[in-house]
Amino acid sequence: MSTDDKARTGPDPAGFGPAVAHHAWRLSGRIVAGVGQLLLWLLTGIGTLLRPLAVKLGARLNGGPGRRPGHPGAAAGQTAPLPRWINTWREVVGSWYFAPLTGLALAIAALAELAPQADSPVSLASGFAVAATLPLVWRRENLRPVAAVVLSAVAASLLTGQILLVTTSFAALYTLYALGRRLPRQSTGVLAVGSVATIAVVYLATGTLDDIPWPAPIVAVLAAIGLGDARRVVESAGRTEAAAAERTNETLTRLTAVQREQAVMRERARIARELHDVVAHSVSMIAVQAETAPYTMENLSPEARAGYTEIAKTAREALVEMRRLLSVLRADAKPEPEAANSPQPRLDRLPDLIEQHRGAGGHVDLAVHGDPRSLSTTVELSAYRIVQEALTNARRHAPGAGVRVDLTFLPDRLAVRVRDDGATAATQILNRENPGSRTAVLDPAGPTSVDAGRTRLETPESGGGHGLVGMRERATMLGGRFSAGPATEGGFLVEAELPLTREGNTIRGHGSQAPPGRS
Repeated sequence: MSTDDKARTGPDPAGFGPAVAHHAWRLSGRIVAGVGQLLLWLLTGIGTLLRPLAVKLGARLNGGPGRRPGHPGAAAGQTAPLPRWINTWREVVGSWYFAPLTGLALAIAALAELAPQADSPVSLASGFAVAATLPLVWRRENLRPVAAVVLSAVAASLLTGQILLVTTSFAALYTLYALGRRLPRQSTGVLAVGSVATIAVVYLATGTLDDIPWPAPIVAVLAAIGLGDARRVVESAGRTEAAAAERTNETLTRLTAVQREQAVMRERARIARELHDVVAHSVSMIAVQAETAPYTMENLSPEARAGYTEIAKTAREALVEMRRLLSVLRADAKPEPEAANSPQPRLDRLPDLIEQHRGAGGHVDLAVHGDPRSLSTTVELSAYRIVQEALTNARRHAPGAGVRVDLTFLPDRLAVRVRDDGATAATQILNRENPGSRTAVLDPAGPTSVDAGRTRLETPESGGGHGLVGMRERATMLGGRFSAGPATEGGFLVEAELPLTREGNTIRGHGSQAPPGRS
């Protein structure tokens, strides 16, 4: 092997030094990382050992879950120590006497600090000390004049060669903090520049602060002003957020009221459209009977004939006005197929409604109590619609729940009661975190949690449903009563009482027993 080959394959002296340095750097890093990891393990172990003690201490101070139920501090209505101390301190700070007491105490502390160093109780130094602290008594009512006196007194004492007291330094820094908290951003900048310039003049003109490194007072002054300015920004942001939240709540409240009013108006229009056929039939019968009376009754006087003619004319005019009213109601709403193509349902169609609910996978029992009889079309239509919407709500909000429908014929009213026994699947409920919210959330907890507090949406359902608003309007339209909410025995309960307007024969197809179906 030649000399050139040996030189080519041997170590490179030029690269040996950097390689050693690189390996040394990596080794030192691993050593530091290992020591740091050991310290982390040690601190983690200490934290694990102290965690139960910290939890118990925090529970005792804050009244958290770590407190035993039988503990004397766990009594109802008793505030935990730490919140109680914080609330007491806030009350003291917010009181009118806090500023006078603290300002007077600071003045006494300044004189006490100066006493061992002063030859006489009455001196220029004591005058500066009192002028730099005592005006803070009136800082809340007159901050800017008080700040001018305090800062001028501190600057004058430093420029005249007086010793720097801890109390007067604290008074000056607190005053700068209070000004930074109250003044706008531009004024705060001017204050910071002026304070730094004053400190520079003191260092250049006198030797009062020679024992203190010059960055220390500058940092302290800027920190006090900056802390006050930061506090002002936070408070301003908090007030802005609170005002925005209040405006949002007001807007949502007004919007909710408008939506509720619109929902009520839509339901009233829908009810009016449904009742049009009923009223139109009755008025048509009046018109027909009034027109045929002169031909079927003998020996009518001219006055009676004229009266029947006037009745028929008035009935025909009423029909025309009703058609005009119906056209107005239908101008901004789609016609309902059921109302347009078939007569309005009555109670004799409840068995069909029950079978439809069972065909959709629901479980329902129907029972009739009392003496079933034919009622006015309006009462029967309202009862039918209330049962229909209650069953729809049960399918939507409590899928798989068993439902019981009770009709009770009383001498003066018809009582309708529909109760489901709770959902067996995930149920849509109102957001319980925000009672004012109308947003449905999915409750995956099952029927046990839903049964205790499920609340149905009080808005008309899409797809032709009427919702709680429609059921309430139908009951109140007849002068009756309506209630809906969680049942005491679980599930959801809808109850309505409809005053009777006409009594007659037995309900067609019912008799004295319950309609076809389980009872």
